[in-house]
Amino acid sequence: MEKQDNHEKGLVSITEAARIHNVTRQAIYVAIKANKLRARKDTRRWMIDLADLREYKRLKYSRTRSMFDGELLFDNTKGFYSVNQAAKMLNVPAQKIYYAARSGYLKATRKGAAWIIHKDDIQKYREKRLSAKKRKAS
Repeated sequence: MEKQDNHEKGLVSITEAARIHNVTRQAIYVAIKANKLRARKDTRRWMIDLADLREYKRLKYSRTRSMFDGELLFDNTKGFYSVNQAAKMLNVPAQKIYYAARSGYLKATRKGAAWIIHKDDIQKYREKRLSAKKRKAS
């Protein structure tokens, strides 16, 4: 009964918040303690307003929204992708993309700690390296 009353008020527990955001209870608790997520203690347990939970998710760090010198690092609309995005596009492990970038097989640039890869370079790598390996295997 108490749980339903809280839902009607738009409040959830740490466990429910973790389930909603597909993270651990500890991650939610750490966000509360770091003052990144507003919550209040209701006698024995923490209660989180759903509006605060939505705001936390909106502001939460995301690699895809990373900025460098005021510009979006991985601006897919301009054809720039991260190593993980390139790996998914090529259906290979991310480590293979890191190796290819460091070895010069795949043209990529560093901005801060991130590798930036243009879609044309991903396509060239697919045609030169990955297609060549498939032909050799056949």
